[in-house]
Amino acid sequence: MEARLNPFASQTMSKFLKHLIAANKVIVESTLPFATQELVKLRASQINGCGFCVDMHFKDAVHGGEEATRLNLVAAWREATVFTDAERAALELAEQGTRLADAAGGVTDEAWANAAKHYDEEQLAALVSLIAIINAFNRGNVIARMPAGGYRPGQHA
Repeated sequence: MEARLNPFASQTMSKFLKHLIAANKVIVESTLPFATQELVKLRASQINGCGFCVDMHFKDAVHGGEEATRLNLVAAWREATVFTDAERAALELAEQGTRLADAAGGVTDEAWANAAKHYDEEQLAALVSLIAIINAFNRGNVIARMPAGGYRPGQHA
């Protein structure tokens, strides 16, 4: 598969991506755990069908020390025994925040309350921001049809 657009050759898209990457850096530097960040990015990317981001976040997570077993089970996190209650709450929030069009009321109060049991205000802010930004990256990559498989950890750092 070939990309429809080279985002780095486009002046507009290149500038836009620089802003997204800068915004993402704020989240990376937050107190939201690295593992939680990568699990959320992976799950949202799976839901959105963004192969480029699934590849990237799987490889970045492994490079950061995450276990492949946990990453392989992200799509089935409800049935898996390898996630903490906090990670489950983050994954639920990520799913509901990614599938907004599927739910008349958006994110449920129950999902929010569950996440709030495990994360402080700043971590919740980082989590909400992370869900928003990974969805933006996913949409851009899916629209441009960015191919998956060739990412190397740290390539876009």
